Amino acid sequence: VALDYTTKHLKYGKYVRRRMVVHAHDESNEARVGDTVEVMECRPMSKIKNWR
Repeated sequence: VALDYTTKHLKYGKYVRRRMVVHAHDESNEARVGDTVEVMECRPMSKIKNWR
């Protein structure tokens, strides 16, 4: 899952776009590429999955 957000640069004050990629657990395997999903932080599901 890619999380896009904007943040203000500390020194110059310009808004920059950032992207954070997280690995989320999908129990029913129903999400497809391009879908908009809601994720929440949870206990570690595996070595890299901390989102549900």
